[in-house]
Amino acid sequence: MNYRYSREGLLLSLVARIDGGPNLIQVISGPRQVGKTTAIKQFLAGSKVASIYDTADLIAPPDATWIEGLWKEARGIARRDGRAILVLDEVQKVPRWSEAVKRLHDEDHFGEVNVRVIILGSSSLLVQKGLNESLAGRFEITHFKHWSLAECRAAFGFDLDEYIFFGGYPGAAALLLGSGRDELRWQQYVREALVEPVIGKDILMLSPVEKPSLLRQVFQLACAHPAEILAYIKMLGQLQEAGNATTVATYLGLLAAAGIVEPLAKHSGSAVRRRASSPKLVVLDNALVNAVEGRSLARTRKDPAAWGRLVENAVGAHLCNRLATRGAGVFYWRQRGDEVDYVVRLGGELVGIEVKSGREKRSRGAEPFLKRFPGARFLTVGDEACTLESFLAGDPVDLIAAG
Repeated sequence: MNYRYSREGLLLSLVARIDGGPNLIQVISGPRQVGKTTAIKQFLAGSKVASIYDTADLIAPPDATWIEGLWKEARGIARRDGRAILVLDEVQKVPRWSEAVKRLHDEDHFGEVNVRVIILGSSSLLVQKGLNESLAGRFEITHFKHWSLAECRAAFGFDLDEYIFFGGYPGAAALLLGSGRDELRWQQYVREALVEPVIGKDILMLSPVEKPSLLRQVFQLACAHPAEILAYIKMLGQLQEAGNATTVATYLGLLAAAGIVEPLAKHSGSAVRRRASSPKLVVLDNALVNAVEGRSLARTRKDPAAWGRLVENAVGAHLCNRLATRGAGVFYWRQRGDEVDYVVRLGGELVGIEVKSGREKRSRGAEPFLKRFPGARFLTVGDEACTLESFLAGDPVDLIAAG
């Protein structure tokens, strides 16, 4: 399993930040189970700088004295060798961790001790909360997102159909290697090792969710309707537990912050109207869709409508995963009977994206979209100029710029 190849660019970026420039705390951010810890251990193994790695992932999580003890040890190495690397994994499990890190980092700054600190956490929500509360101006983030087709092809030998169906969680994908592929085992792993920790621990630990069962139902609804535009009133009609549109929107926001569902707003040129629009539910990895729904690859591949939704969702997820940290906005567009699958606003440019997914579409999108937004460009994913495979394997910024 070639994690190093798959996360090569991210590791090179981290090396550059650790080797030179100001001593900022390096935060590795991303959803659960996308290879953060594995990549960091490979980074440490290849580094010439002496390092300390430890994790707070214990039955009884440590308190701030755990951080202080490791930091003291790293300071000893730094005074001896000139610098040291300290990695704190699952740091969000330590109560008041950000306050301890702030104090110790500031002491190093004024005492000119070169301890380079890397922070990881399986709960990106809780890590971000600590950063916002105490560490403003002291950190920079390397974003680990869901794996692309190119990464899954290199690490697991996935072809296009396998990636569209099984998604890009490396731990889950590893279960599919070899001759005895067990999709039921894969489904169970995704549900129990991925979905449940995110919802049952990360989100519920962070926010006072009044209706946990409703939160789970909202997530299941998104998995049942990938890449679909759903009005809030329609969502409420499909949920078993009573709620209101505000609660559903709040829960969708929590799922987005956890890196598993992105509710896209309608692009209209008005931020107010976008906030009030019906969301398009993009699940950020198709593994979640198919494991929660209990689907098989063979059966789903024979259903054009279901497969078309997975293709469209995979494109939307790729856009969200790769563009979210680059100042881009991802939306959809719909006006009367006309619809454009995705709209990207990037660097002052507006690009409409239509996905040729194989499912029947009655609307026409390009002409009315370009008429409504003069100066915009249009890209079709799935034609000869931009194949589905090249899009999912590449960088959307490059492909959009070339469109």
